[in-house]
Amino acid sequence: MFDPIRKRVTTIGGMFDPKMALLSTLLNGVVADLSAKPDDAAPWAAADQALAATGSNEPELASLLASRDLEALRSTCAQWSSGARLLPSCDREVLKRAMTAFRKSLKITRLNDESSLTRNPMTQGRSSGILGMTPPSRYPPAVWSELARQGRLIDAKHGIYELPPE
Repeated sequence: MFDPIRKRVTTIGGMFDPKMALLSTLLNGVVADLSAKPDDAAPWAAADQALAATGSNEPELASLLASRDLEALRSTCAQWSSGARLLPSCDREVLKRAMTAFRKSLKITRLNDESSLTRNPMTQGRSSGILGMTPPSRYPPAVWSELARQGRLIDAKHGIYELPPE
């Protein structure tokens, strides 16, 4: 679930869904939690569980979490946010699946608009004027924000995203 106040993914029932949520967003939340309460072990445990749930091979990230080095984690998260470092492989896979889902949904929406059945024969054969849409809700807003940050989508405001011009 996405917490709009803290702008990060929260876990539902203590479970992180690696197929839909971004590990980098969860780790940014862990950094925020540890900045407020440095002695709290719960954020580190949540990060360990989330990394284990992804099943990905991220040895550098695993060693960083095992050493409980907050400054190194903060630096890594900052590098992800700036684009200086590649996101974890599990995040790249989520973004790829989300982008495919967006393209398919946009294609279906455009086809539906183009093939509207009416009695007026003059309304047939026009191209769709739909440029953007609300992305599929099965992915959290942090996924769409990250795709917009990367330039793979354009944030048209009010929850509408567009594909960039080709």
